[in-house]
Amino acid sequence: MTDFEHVLVNSFNAYIEENGIRAISYRLKQHRFTSQFLDVLVDSLNPDLYLGIECKSISVDKGANALYFSQHFTVDKKGIHQIERISDYLNKSGRRGFLAVELRMGAGHGREAYMVPWEDLKKKYLIQNLKLTLEDIRSFPEIKRDGKDYRIDPREWERKQR
Repeated sequence: MTDFEHVLVNSFNAYIEENGIRAISYRLKQHRFTSQFLDVLVDSLNPDLYLGIECKSISVDKGANALYFSQHFTVDKKGIHQIERISDYLNKSGRRGFLAVELRMGAGHGREAYMVPWEDLKKKYLIQNLKLTLEDIRSFPEIKRDGKDYRIDPREWERKQR
């Protein structure tokens, strides 16, 4: 589990506990020869919190200026792109999907994270616009920092969807 995924799971569980919500956030154990569908899952009877989140990080300090669908996502042995696999899983499971993108700014600088609704990502993929620029990423709702954790508020992400 990456640091970003670990912090996101902990932040979700803190939000859930603070608000007395019957839900849980977790990451399935990844096995060597089997792929996982998503990085972070949130289970709840509340449909607004029944979520599937894929996490990606890019190093802005090392010159990354976009999240590329060919570079940052995988294609399986059958030739099926990760965006297609996740979209199918989200459709079958009924989860709301998001792509959480963390922008790493380098040592001594803070990190930024943004929540991209999966449907917006899927639309870009389907029209062959195969990247999200930093400007695109920053146009989505920011996941604000709270010390080393993130402040989780799924209602905020819903209100700001494009």
